[in-house]
This record gives sequence, structure tokens and C-alpha cells, in this order.
Amino acid sequence: MKALLLAGGKGTRLYPLTHSIPKPMVPILNKPLLERTINYIKGYGIDEIVMSLCYQPEQIMNYFKDGSEFGVKIYYFIEESPLGTGGAIKNAEKYLDDTFLIFNSDIITDINLQKLINYHKEKNAKVTIALTRVDNPSAYGLVETDNDDRITAFKEKPRPEEITTDLINAGIYVFEKEILDLIPAGREISVEKEVYPGLLSAGIRMYAYKNSNYWIDIGTPHKYLELHNSIMDGLFAYPFIERNYKNNIFIGKNSYISPTTKLIPPIVIGDNCYIADEVIIGPRTVIGNNIEIRSGSYIRNSIIWEGCKIGRGSKLSNTIIGINCTIEDNRDVSYGVIAD
Repeated sequence: MKALLLAGGKGTRLYPLTHSIPKPMVPILNKPLLERTINYIKGYGIDEIVMSLCYQPEQIMNYFKDGSEFGVKIYYFIEESPLGTGGAIKNAEKYLDDTFLIFNSDIITDINLQKLINYHKEKNAKVTIALTRVDNPSAYGLVETDNDDRITAFKEKPRPEEITTDLINAGIYVFEKEILDLIPAGREISVEKEVYPGLLSAGIRMYAYKNSNYWIDIGTPHKYLELHNSIMDGLFAYPFIERNYKNNIFIGKNSYISPTTKLIPPIVIGDNCYIADEVIIGPRTVIGNNIEIRSGSYIRNSIIWEGCKIGRGSKLSNTIIGINCTIEDNRDVSYGVIAD
């Protein structure tokens, strides 16, 4: 079986962090989200990956190349202009020759993919959509089902009075190849707003795979921080996350930390970092690779991406710092996002 990763989005809700990198390359504990996703999928024996790219595709292709370094084979196709989720699926048709998995590349979950695939086959479904429960479904696409979990209706971003379920589309699907024949080619089309309702009207067998696994869309800075807190607090055991912590502190290779620095776990510190005297780091803090933190700084509940320099006496709290940023001496930032 092959997996199609929809990785063409701009990540506008994460601006300005995604000005310089595509959203699928946003770091999750210092490794790109897309790398985490590939490792997760590979864990179920799926080692052929088709990637749909659009925004800054060269960054993704230069990082993953043919996939061999990551134990998979990767096929790329690039949208010259955005085709939407349905168009991206149709555009990948030549690479897909059997039942296949589709995965939105801006989500993190531990849904059991083998159980999802088995369920799809047991139901003799043409399309199976993984569903997840959320507290506030109004920002997502609701999916209604009958008593056999066959899908009966879709509601995209419903008004409060239209909410009839807390089950939403989790962005993970299993398709039979014949469904591709029913998706129009050569134009932008949404799988959620056009393709699925059209298949439903045509009487196609579509089923919902309901589960209560961890699931999060990291499309906003708030959700991005929430994910890291969940992992570091042990609320979510994401597959293939490094586990060689000592007292909930992970320190990468070739990093210098002054003996007078105070580390308050949980903390992740990357490779080739320099942390000067009298610095306080933590709790719930991720320091990327090649970071310099000058003396007297205090960083907590924050994520700093690679290549940054943090000035003397700076204080960062609940803040995300983008790639290669410099924070001046004595800067005080709370609940901020800095990417310039």
C-alpha cells in the first residue's frame, strides 16, 4: 500500500513562522513534522510515499530526496498552482495503483493505521474517513453517520445551531483507486466540500472510522505549543519521539551548557548549542539546533527554532522564535511569535 501525503499548504495561520519554510517542515521537537509523519506511517509497513507539493517544494525535496535515508521510497509531484485537496489527490493518480492511504500533513495523531485499513476492508468501503472528537467542532468539518457508521452527511464549519455531533474529519482517509475516476481533473477542487458530498449523492459506500486517539491540527501557534506541551508532559506518547531523557531533559550532540545554568524539566535542547552563564531554561522548553543563548536569559514554555541567538538578560515566555532570529539584549517577550 502507498500513502499520499498532502503537503502543499502555505500554513497561513502560522505566519510569520511559515514565511521561510513550508508548514510540513515546521519542527516537532527539532525534527520536521513531515519526517515525524513518515516515520509514523512507516511503522505500519507503508514504505512508498507520494508527496503532493506546492509551496516552497524545493525545501522538502532537498531534505528528503528519494527517501532512502528515511527507509522509504518517495514520489513527488508539484502543483504549479493550488489544486485544493481533491485536485491534489487526482493529480497523484499516476502513482496510485491500488487501495491507498491519504494523510493531511498538518496533523499529529496516534490513530492505529492498521486498524483503520482493516476496518476499510471489513466494510467493503470505497472511501473510509477517520473521525476524531473535538470540544469545539465549529471550526472543522462534521461527519454524520447511521447506526452502521456509514456516512450520511457532511457539514463544513457548521454554525452552532447546526452542530449535531462532536465527530470531525481527522484528515486521514483510505481510498479505493476507482474513486479517482470520479474526481474532476485540471481544476481546483476541495475533497471535503465537493468530492465527498458528490460521492455521497452518487451512493458510493463511504464509512467512518471512529476513534478516541490523540489528534491535533498544529495550524496555529497556540496548537503548536499545545502539542509540544502534551508530548513533554507525557500526555501523548508520539511514536518515534526520542526517549533517552535523563530526568526529563534531552540534550543533543556537541552542546555546551554552563555549569551555572539552571535546567527545569521537561526540556529538549538540540545539537551544537552554546548556553552561557546564569541562564534559566524551562519548564516545557524546546531549544533547536545551533542556538546561542547569552548570559542571564530566562526561557520557559517556549520553542526556539534553529540558528537563533538570544541576547543577554532576555526573557521569553510562551513564545515561538522562528529560524535564524536574533533577540536583542534584555528583550522581554510573552505570548509572542517572532520570525524576523
